[in-house]
Amino acid sequence: MNHSLSIEDDIDGDTLHEECGVFGILGHPDAATLTALGLHALQHRGQEAAGIVSFDGQRFHSERRMGLVGDHYTDPATLARLPGDRSIGHVRYSTTGETILRNVQPLFAELEVGGIAIAHNGNFTNGLTMRRQLIADGAICQSTSDTEVVLHLIARSKHPSSSDRFIDAIRQMEGGYSMLAMTRTKLIAARDPIGIRPLVMGELDGKPIFCSETCALDIIGAKYVRDVENGEVIICEIQSDGSITIDARKPDVSQPERLCLFEYVYFARPDSVVGGRNVYVARKNMGINLAKEAPVEADVVVPVPDGGTPAAIGYAQASGIPFELGIIRNHYVGRTFIEPTQQIRAFGVKLKHSANRAIIEGKRVVLVDDSIVRGTTSVKIVQMIRDAGAREVHIRVASPMIYHPDFYGIDTPDADKLLANQYTSLKAMCDFIGADSLEFLSIDGLYSAVGGAPRDNAQPQFTDHYFTGDYPTRLLDKESTSNVRKLSVLASNG
Repeated sequence: MNHSLSIEDDIDGDTLHEECGVFGILGHPDAATLTALGLHALQHRGQEAAGIVSFDGQRFHSERRMGLVGDHYTDPATLARLPGDRSIGHVRYSTTGETILRNVQPLFAELEVGGIAIAHNGNFTNGLTMRRQLIADGAICQSTSDTEVVLHLIARSKHPSSSDRFIDAIRQMEGGYSMLAMTRTKLIAARDPIGIRPLVMGELDGKPIFCSETCALDIIGAKYVRDVENGEVIICEIQSDGSITIDARKPDVSQPERLCLFEYVYFARPDSVVGGRNVYVARKNMGINLAKEAPVEADVVVPVPDGGTPAAIGYAQASGIPFELGIIRNHYVGRTFIEPTQQIRAFGVKLKHSANRAIIEGKRVVLVDDSIVRGTTSVKIVQMIRDAGAREVHIRVASPMIYHPDFYGIDTPDADKLLANQYTSLKAMCDFIGADSLEFLSIDGLYSAVGGAPRDNAQPQFTDHYFTGDYPTRLLDKESTSNVRKLSVLASNG
């Protein structure tokens, strides 16, 4: 395998990546097709791989593929291999485990209580610790995915029912996650105790659906029912007469919900409703608050597409500065055959973004972005805007500075690679990027944009550790020196 840096590495290395999205439906004759459509709506949550497992009343069927949902699951022959009236699916961006086919979810295992398929979004902060204990006790792990640990715990549980075994297993896991499991008769949904990762419940033709975001319900014409509550496990089961029972189990001791703020800043689709809040409105509010906190004299407000667009609209409306599409994004950038020489790599940003010279030339430009991670992309975009004739370039970021890595399913660089930790002042950061000014939204500005109230420092309303260092759970794997990430990898073509 060639490990040289690719053009995609250069383009995408300065962005945050979400681990995955999940979708499941029980009792519908078009289960696999609806799951494929739902995953298509969740594609933004993971572009490396996709998988679907269905059950036809007799057998489980699995189709797992590297690449995009549309590359595989638009093929009628593929869907024909997924018969049955129940299925779960998953789109993946790997944070734990390599991008190889055996890590692609849903994972399936045949257990004493019958077959079970599981998929999850997020990350377990004690996953490596649990894996080491299981292997020491004789377990054999086929993947390097966190999800396999849960399968082992289900298999080892002494409870008689698959539902109770599942609950027993996830109660041993820590971190941020939403998870779906499918047995011969059940679709089970679970969310972590403080609700870091989102999960919603819907219904179509009276059949229950669970998915990561409401946009996956919209694409199939399903009705939103409610959010799965933090710490809740919902068990939907098909009975012998074809009816479906729903059993919602809540933890004995409940904790306040703390949704991940980056769902609002970056990850969720703008048309989704997360935690009862429209994502587009929240992002627009971020731009409005940013204009109040960091005004500047300028001629045009330009978003860094696509993430910065709602915030830029808010900034423009609040400031009275005209909004224009000064950067045009190419949505059709795929894997390239071009050998990634240094000269070609310099074109990386231009593969995705082009300056609209007619809008920029001679103007004082406010560039609005949703976040800055390492800053390397910002450097190239500022240079591109200057090359297009801008008189001034002012960067406004619709979230606070990122100081700390994530351990709950967001693929963040190490702390020393983050821009905010590489420079001692805002001016030094600004000089590195090459802008005339640089300002970030305050943490209170972000909180008020999303929740309507400033941050409660004694009991924060959201998960925000990447900005504040206030991690909401134990980080057992990180704290244990024996958990250096050394997972053996069998060389594989897939």
